[in-house]
Amino acid sequence: MSRKDYLIPAGLIALSLVPGIAGTARVVELAGNALVTPDNARFVAMPLPVLLHVPAAVVYSVLGALQFSPGLRQRARGWHRASGRVLLPLGVLVALSGLWMTLVYPWPAGDGLLVYIERLLVGIAMLAALLLGAHAIVRRNFRAHGDWMTRAYALGLGAGTQVLTHLPWFMLMDTRPGESARGIMMGGAWLINAIAAEWVIRRNRGGRRGENQAVTRATRRRTSGATTATVGNATGQVVTQLRTQAPGMPSCQP
Repeated sequence: MSRKDYLIPAGLIALSLVPGIAGTARVVELAGNALVTPDNARFVAMPLPVLLHVPAAVVYSVLGALQFSPGLRQRARGWHRASGRVLLPLGVLVALSGLWMTLVYPWPAGDGLLVYIERLLVGIAMLAALLLGAHAIVRRNFRAHGDWMTRAYALGLGAGTQVLTHLPWFMLMDTRPGESARGIMMGGAWLINAIAAEWVIRRNRGGRRGENQAVTRATRRRTSGATTATVGNATGQVVTQLRTQAPGMPSCQP
């Protein structure tokens, strides 16, 4: 496999590393006798949504990243299908548990209406993309399946990009961001991922179109060559037959 087969999954896993570690630490905290603080009070009061969300999101992020290795996907098609059967329900669980937390948990400090709406829209969009991807694979529409699963994964990986969009604020400012600033940074991360997903989809379509055109040209050349050879063979047989029959044919003389 080429370097591309390793670099793409490694980059996606690295992007999900920080939220994965933070989420795992939260799960460990809730599994023990967690000291109630303003930051974790909502999780302590109702731990089930976060206990479902974090493990599913961690596995979904890592396993989903491996699907973007072209070499692995082509050389291990059985693995690709088997992992897809795991990824789809995990993604649905991530989306549903994220919507559950958005709807039932009190807003944390700094969050406001804008972040609330963004989380609802992203959760619904991710769930819709997963269901459309499942519908496409049932219909054997592999291209549409890949496109919708790419969109779902990009939205699910929003927490990783949000680390990057928040980083300049925490490097330059001494205070926590307000509702508007946090809404812009949260929404900006999801928007970046959505744009990146569409770019990947369009690039893949261009690559597939080029491959299809190359196959078509090669097929035409083979067909043309075969037709020429067939015509040549037939002509040769006719000429040979005429030469064979020529001595027995009556001649016309003046």
